[in-house]
Amino acid sequence: MEHKDPSQTVAWGLLREHARAVSAAHLRDWLSDGAQRYGQFAVSEGELIADFTRARATPETLTLLSQLADEMQLDACVAALFSGELVNNTEGRAALHTSLRASGAQGPIVAGMDVGRAVSDAQAKYLRFAESVRDGSRTGSSGKSIKTVINIGIGGSDLGPRFISAALSAKGTASSRDYPTVHFVAGLDGQELRAALADADPASTLFIICSKTFTTLETIANANAARAWLTRSVSPADVHFHFAAVSVNSGAMDAFGVADDARFPLWDWVGGRYSVWSPVGVAAAIAIGADAYRELLHGASVMDEHFRSRPVNSNMPVLHGMLAVWQQNFLGLDQHVVLPYDQRLTTLPDYLQQLWMESLGKTVRCDGAAVKYATGASLWGNNGSSAQHSFAQWLHQGAASASVDYIGTAVGAHPDDADVHLQSLSNMLAQAEVLARGHDVAGHKGHPGNRPSTLLLLKELTPCNLGMLLAFYEHSVYVQSVIWGINAFDQFGVERGKQIAGDYAALMAQQDESQLPPVARQILNWRKM
Repeated sequence: MEHKDPSQTVAWGLLREHARAVSAAHLRDWLSDGAQRYGQFAVSEGELIADFTRARATPETLTLLSQLADEMQLDACVAALFSGELVNNTEGRAALHTSLRASGAQGPIVAGMDVGRAVSDAQAKYLRFAESVRDGSRTGSSGKSIKTVINIGIGGSDLGPRFISAALSAKGTASSRDYPTVHFVAGLDGQELRAALADADPASTLFIICSKTFTTLETIANANAARAWLTRSVSPADVHFHFAAVSVNSGAMDAFGVADDARFPLWDWVGGRYSVWSPVGVAAAIAIGADAYRELLHGASVMDEHFRSRPVNSNMPVLHGMLAVWQQNFLGLDQHVVLPYDQRLTTLPDYLQQLWMESLGKTVRCDGAAVKYATGASLWGNNGSSAQHSFAQWLHQGAASASVDYIGTAVGAHPDDADVHLQSLSNMLAQAEVLARGHDVAGHKGHPGNRPSTLLLLKELTPCNLGMLLAFYEHSVYVQSVIWGINAFDQFGVERGKQIAGDYAALMAQQDESQLPPVARQILNWRKM
C-alpha cells in the first residue's frame, strides 16, 4: 500500500474549508429535528447503539471524511489487518488480535503457522485450566483447592484482565459456589503484592506471570518476590503447583518452575494492548468463568465482522474514528474524555488509555516522514457520576474543550437498583444534552454548549456486549491510524524509557553519581538517612 501525507489529499483541503463553514453553526440548531438527525447519525449492532447525533458534524462532513478515508486506502488497510499482512511495518509483524476471537474460523498462515489452529489449541488449554482452578480440581502442593489467584503483569498483561474481571465478575458468581478471589499486581514498589498476599494462604495460592519475554522488569521483580514469599512455606520442589505463566520464553519458565500444563503461548503478532483476547486473559477467565469469557470473545468477533463488512455510513468504529480525526484536526479538540455511567465500567478509561494513547502517540508516519498535523488526542476519564462532582464543570464551561464519550447500560446490575440506575441514565443524558445545547443566558450561568459527544448505549452489561464495545474502540483506533498514516502497533518511545531506567537503576545501586541527573544525588542522599 502507498503511504502518503493525509494533509496533502484533496479531501483534507475540502474538510478544512468545510470546518470554517461549520464553525458558524451551533449543535442546538442541528438537534432541533431530533428524529431525522438520529436516523442519520445513529448506528446499532446487536445490543449496542452508537449515537453520533451530538457530533459537530453534518451529513456533508461524513461524506468528506469518507472521501478522506478512501484516499488513505482504509478498505485495503482493513483487509490487510484481517489477512495477516505486516501492518506493523516498523517491526515487520502482523497484528492478528482479531484471530484470537474468530470462533474457530480458519485463520491466515503467518511464518508457516496456521493461526486459526494455534489459537484454537491455546484457547482450549487455558480455558480448561481456568475451569480447573474455578471448580477446585486443580490444587496447590498440599492438595488444597486454589482460593487466591494473583495475576502478575503490567500494561496489556494487567489492564485488560483487571478491567474485565471487575466489570464481569458478578456474571461468573451466580451460584453459591466459593470461587477463587482474583487479584492483580502491576506496581513495582511492592505495595500491591503485599496487599494481595495479606490474607493469602501459600498452600492455596496460585500466581499467574504474564510476560511475553519473561523479562519485563516490573513483572519479574514481583514474580521473584512472590516466589520468595511462597518458598517460606512451600518446598522449592513444589513451587510448580503454585505458578502458571503466559510467555514465549520456555527456558525462563523452566528455570522458574512453571509446569508444562500451566504455561500458555503468546505470539509476536499479539500486541500487549490487544492481548486480553489471548491467554493473557486466563486470570479474567478464572474470575468470570470460561463460558462468560467465550461470550466476550464472541462479542468482539461480532464487532470484527461489523467493522469489515458494513459500509461507512453504518459502520460504528469507522464513524467514531473518522469523527475523532475531524474533531482533532479540524475542530482543534485534542482531548477525549470517556465517562461510563455504570459503576462496573469505572476502570474502562484506564484500559482505553493504553489502547488509544500508545497506539496513536506517534509523530512519524509509516513511511518515516514526520507528521505535520496533530495525531492522537489525550484520553482520560472516570465514572460519570463521580465526574459530575469533579471535572465535569471544566467540560461544560472551561476555556478549553474536549470531545466526550458517554457510555451507559439501559438495564442495570440488579433489579432492586432499577430506580437509581434510571437516575444515573437520566444524569448521563442530561450531561450530554447540556454539553451540546448549552444554556443561552447572560453571565455566570451562561453555558456555551456546542461541545461534541458520542453516546454509546448497551442494553445491559453482558460479556458479549462488553466484547463488542472493546473491539469497537480497537477498530476506531485503527481507523484513526490509517487516516493519519501512522503505525498503531509499535511503541518505541516508551521502550526507550525502559532501557534508560535499567541503566539508572544499576548506577543508583552502585551509588555512582557521575552519570546520573543532578536530582538523583538527592535521592541517593535521602536513601542513606
